[in-house]
Amino acid sequence: MWESYKRGFKSWLQLEKSLSDNSVDAYIHDIDKFTSYLSIQNKIQDPSEIDLSELESFVKWIHELGMTATSQSRIISGLRSFYKYCLLEQITLKDPTMLLEAPKLKRLLPDTLSFEEIDKIISQIDLSKDEGGRNKAIFETMYSCGLRVSELIGLQISSLYLDVGFIKVIGKGDKQRLVPIGNDAIKYINIYRNSIRNKLSISKGHEDILFLNRRGKGLSRVMIFLILKELVKKAEIKKNVSPHTFRHSFATHLVEGGADLRAVQEMLGHESITTTEIYTHLDRDYLRATLHQHHPAFK
Repeated sequence: MWESYKRGFKSWLQLEKSLSDNSVDAYIHDIDKFTSYLSIQNKIQDPSEIDLSELESFVKWIHELGMTATSQSRIISGLRSFYKYCLLEQITLKDPTMLLEAPKLKRLLPDTLSFEEIDKIISQIDLSKDEGGRNKAIFETMYSCGLRVSELIGLQISSLYLDVGFIKVIGKGDKQRLVPIGNDAIKYINIYRNSIRNKLSISKGHEDILFLNRRGKGLSRVMIFLILKELVKKAEIKKNVSPHTFRHSFATHLVEGGADLRAVQEMLGHESITTTEIYTHLDRDYLRATLHQHHPAFK
């Protein structure tokens, strides 16, 4: 019974919501968890017959299985999306997830790098090597534009509008956005393209990918992590640094500099302003520290 609903839900996620295959699979996996629970309880019911108490029992069950609060919240989010689909398709007339409470999540923010620390990391790159010229362009672009690592490795030459200072980024769910790019990043992209990339034998299907390995193929996420890890080690920075730290630092520096939160949301490609609002909390800490340091009443 549920298999046909899952197929319909999957099509809706792909066609109407334009989600990536990985995101669609995650949502379907969440619904699989719920139907497994119903099967174990011998309660295979139509979606329209499920009520809030049934969902609350399910949440209690996954909690007792030892699932983290983050995993529980993700599964509840999947159920909410499923019932949104059911309402739209008139499979059900009510949404039992409306009053379903997700566990409170403690938001752990990654370490933030200062501009000086980012500069120190990038300065460890050996520019005498071809891959050094490429890596310089990579990390200047990552910090200048606040890109996710997946967006960086997927960046296309046809999406560069360097003459007007913008790049087109394909983010989550294949959503596109235009992001301003700084002069240093533009400079090193041009050096890389004109002096390094043009000497590569480019593999079929990778002609439009900007950043390539020595075999003329696109870089992997893992490769970016490993390159950065080595640079951080050389820079003797003790913080926990990943490619996401560059994105997080980009946003933090913007907000600390007084940037409008909506503009930061647009540049980061956040669907919801609430995701971007975590940076206002960082900014308050920064303001408080500044007051303590410089205001006579706090001395």
